[in-house]
Amino acid sequence: MRHADAKTIYLKDYQAPEYGIDTTVLHFELFEEFAVVESTLDMYKSPSAQELMLHGRDLVLEELRLNDRVLSEDQYTLTDDSLTISDLDAILGEHSDTFTLFCRTRIEPQNNTALEGLYKSGRMFCTQCEAEGFRRITYYLDRPDVMSRFTTTIVADAEQYPTLLSNGNCVARGTLDGEPSRHWVRWEDPFKKPSYLFALVAGALEHKSDKFTTSSGREVALQIFVEQKDLDKIDYAMDSLKRAMRWDEEVYGREYDLDIFMIVAVDDFNMGAMENKGLNIFNTSCVLANPLTQSDQAFQRVEAVVAHEYFHNWSGNRVTCRDWFQLSLKEGFTVFRDAEFSADMGSRAVKRVEDVSFLRTVQFAEDAGPMAHSVRPDSYLEISNFYTVTIYEKGAEVVRMISLLTGPEAFRRGSDLYFARHDGEAVTTEDFVRAMEEASGVDLQQFRRWYSQAGTPVLTVTGRYSQSDKTFTLQVKQSCPATPGQPEKQDFHIPLRMGLLDQQGNPLVLAGAGLAG
Repeated sequence: MRHADAKTIYLKDYQAPEYGIDTTVLHFELFEEFAVVESTLDMYKSPSAQELMLHGRDLVLEELRLNDRVLSEDQYTLTDDSLTISDLDAILGEHSDTFTLFCRTRIEPQNNTALEGLYKSGRMFCTQCEAEGFRRITYYLDRPDVMSRFTTTIVADAEQYPTLLSNGNCVARGTLDGEPSRHWVRWEDPFKKPSYLFALVAGALEHKSDKFTTSSGREVALQIFVEQKDLDKIDYAMDSLKRAMRWDEEVYGREYDLDIFMIVAVDDFNMGAMENKGLNIFNTSCVLANPLTQSDQAFQRVEAVVAHEYFHNWSGNRVTCRDWFQLSLKEGFTVFRDAEFSADMGSRAVKRVEDVSFLRTVQFAEDAGPMAHSVRPDSYLEISNFYTVTIYEKGAEVVRMISLLTGPEAFRRGSDLYFARHDGEAVTTEDFVRAMEEASGVDLQQFRRWYSQAGTPVLTVTGRYSQSDKTFTLQVKQSCPATPGQPEKQDFHIPLRMGLLDQQGNPLVLAGAGLAG
């Protein structure tokens, strides 16, 4: 096999995929020393499509079939990170825009120290597929703009792994014919999603159940899975989940869409928390709360993280990002949403002070240093390096500024338009801004620079009161230091709120306010 050297990926080089996947059917056989994964992909291609290249890493290919025809090794090319079929029509013997690709791979989750894809965490099987972990499970179009409907069957030892979970709704379960010690469960997700939102968990877990009735009257089952030792620490997470579900309905009009919502807490989970469709996976530090051993801040963190991952069901899952340069599309928007939720659940003033303090301490430092980058970067070498405070927290502040410029009612119209227009699609920050523009009538052309320019602008503000004219003039000048790759900056569009106080500290009513320059 040939090793593919790492190279810089540029936003300007983005090309839409020539192939798509309508349905993805996965079958997992889990054993202690290995796992066998079978994938059946109903695929389609554009008329101009050339070779089919699938992503894959650390996989042992056991069988490859195209429309039930077994492919020989001379009909495809394997490298360390891909599988390529050069001439589909020649293999099929005819031109066809649709076809079915079957692949059987063998993987070793217990040796997967990267903790990406499917791996063993203690006595559990667990997945982490964002950003590019799914390619460690099977050969696939592992990119966020390829969305598919998934059906997943998991087979494992019934005694060691009584709990078998995946995305969507549970549609069937049973015991394996001829092997009564092994059982299986089938999950079906009716909503299209990219591969990074796939999840699988297998282990000996306990759970607590509850239910939530949506605004339209649907009953949703809620389950939180943990090890036995942690069962008494998840009540607050369940309460937080129900509050988040109701808040998202009332504030954003977003109703949950599946029959069940599940959370799994894993001691060794490496991402803090992950919003996999219908099956959120958390590190235990983000979901467990016991009043005897933890502080108020720990409870607030549980509430915020549970809400954040749930809110992704719409801002990230139903509408996802076209490519990883658009990461803040889902993360910045969702951080803004979870911040507003926390403000409504507690003290808005305290929450705002905490967020601004963190921004000034951590994100301003990143913007002033050698790792400064824009909210929508132009290039990356390794996408995992861009899960930063700039993408998340500064991205959230950019969304907050849009809400200030549009006003709350127009912002809600904009979010409604964004979700309705792009449901089931992989889109860009430009699509989000355009929806806000159209719904509000506010010109955000200059504002877009917040997505493309790095750095923290500095404002010089002076005020002058004219006794004769009874007017107060506020002069604002802005500058922005150079950042790596951006020596010159254009002016940002910055919303400002101001007020005047009298000598007793009471607010003055301002009239005739205007803007010049």
